[in-house]
Amino acid sequence: MAVFRILLGLIVVLVLASCAQKPESKFRSYHGPEVTRVVVHKGVRQMELWHHDQVLRIFRVDLGGDPNGHKTREGDRRTPEGHYLIDRRNPNSRFHLSIGIDYPNEADVARAAANGWRPGGDIFIHGRGPRFAGANGDWTEGCIAVSDREMEDIYAMVRNGTPISIYP
Repeated sequence: MAVFRILLGLIVVLVLASCAQKPESKFRSYHGPEVTRVVVHKGVRQMELWHHDQVLRIFRVDLGGDPNGHKTREGDRRTPEGHYLIDRRNPNSRFHLSIGIDYPNEADVARAAANGWRPGGDIFIHGRGPRFAGANGDWTEGCIAVSDREMEDIYAMVRNGTPISIYP
């Protein structure tokens, strides 16, 4: 009888353990068409992921705290405008996940130098992370922000080397 109770107890523990939910990974898989271009329209706070001439996904975005105009110097809280590349990934970002934009380019560096400024840098597309989960409006220092869940999809879909165009 004691052996029966022990076996029954083990079975109950195993069944309960198999029912426990595993934490969802922030790393998703994507097996659809290649994202060949990212397009951001700052004026309407929209980012599009394109496969050649087809829009794959559209996201609402938050921008830098001063969204009007091109980023010209460090600390201006503006999101750059122009043509860049996705050049790096940060799986351990404090903003959940992030992919880097290769700002500043040569023209950005020259423009800032001509004015005696530093051009700034570390411009990313990123999620919110726990610190900015409730942020509203344009709150970044110049980055492009989406929800954490959306960033998981973007991180899976967009590869390094993908062109990104950011329009006013």
